[in-house]
Amino acid sequence: MLRKKDIEPMGITLDRFIKSRQDEFPGVSGEFSQMLRDIAFAGKVINRELNRFGLLDIQGGHGTTNVQGEDQQKLDVIANYRFIQALSNTGEICAIVSEEEEEVIELDRNKKYIVAMDPLDGSSNIDVTVSVGTIFSIYRRITQPGTAVTAQDILQKGVYQVAAGYIIYGSSTMLVYTTGAGVNGFTLEPSLGDFFLSHPKMVIPPDGGTYSVNEGLFSKYNSEVKTYIKSCKERELKARYTGSLVTDFHRNLLKGGIYFYPQYEGEVRGKLRLLYECNPMSFICEQAGGRATDGLRRILEIEPSDMHQRSPLYIGSPQMVDEVSVIMAKN
Repeated sequence: MLRKKDIEPMGITLDRFIKSRQDEFPGVSGEFSQMLRDIAFAGKVINRELNRFGLLDIQGGHGTTNVQGEDQQKLDVIANYRFIQALSNTGEICAIVSEEEEEVIELDRNKKYIVAMDPLDGSSNIDVTVSVGTIFSIYRRITQPGTAVTAQDILQKGVYQVAAGYIIYGSSTMLVYTTGAGVNGFTLEPSLGDFFLSHPKMVIPPDGGTYSVNEGLFSKYNSEVKTYIKSCKERELKARYTGSLVTDFHRNLLKGGIYFYPQYEGEVRGKLRLLYECNPMSFICEQAGGRATDGLRRILEIEPSDMHQRSPLYIGSPQMVDEVSVIMAKN
């Protein structure tokens, strides 16, 4: 006879989790919760497109470049459109900043939230079915609702984020986010179409055995970065680099490790964008007990001067990031 204890529990859905947390934290309003639900919905749509990728005419390049001068994949354009569409429908956002858009997308100046996003991180991996992701960050505007959105609203330090997260599309699809009170991960159950809490109260190991860096640029790195990479090799740490920040960070969050994309010859500012890559991932990392710097400064304390500003990034297990910081400080 089948007993109740033999039946696997359903678990806590993302929607139920958001509602339960809404009463615990002042300022986490129903409208804010709706934004998270809309982001999750857009993630489900992108997951569906990725699962049908080989069957649809959405492979390869789109034939255009984004504001960064990078070739856009067809799914870059699709993901950007899907997320803008979902966030526009929520009715709570005054503006969106996207990696794929040159200008700020203004929605409703009467609202108080701003979303910064990288709709499809690691999109160059799509054609070979390597994991990709979405990164998002939410701020409260500084100016009064009802007035035009200004640079002051957009160019905020990372410490002022009210939420940040990412969705990773891989062997399973996960949404990981924080509102400044720890980090929780939710896995999509495809047959039910819901995200379920699978990784509560995520904490990054204090140290790790993995380093993630683009070693193809080794000859262009400065001597301090080369010294650290050599020390990783001498300790026989595992090298794991996919070209997707979300993928490499997610692995290190679970198992311990460091991801870094330094400045290099020809690009002294680094490659990653501060507002919609470095800031949200750093917020998540710190909330999980990790560290994130540009080599010398805490990422979340850097004041942006441009919405597409780039920054070096060293992020992951605290002991490993601290070790890099000591080496960089000797310069």
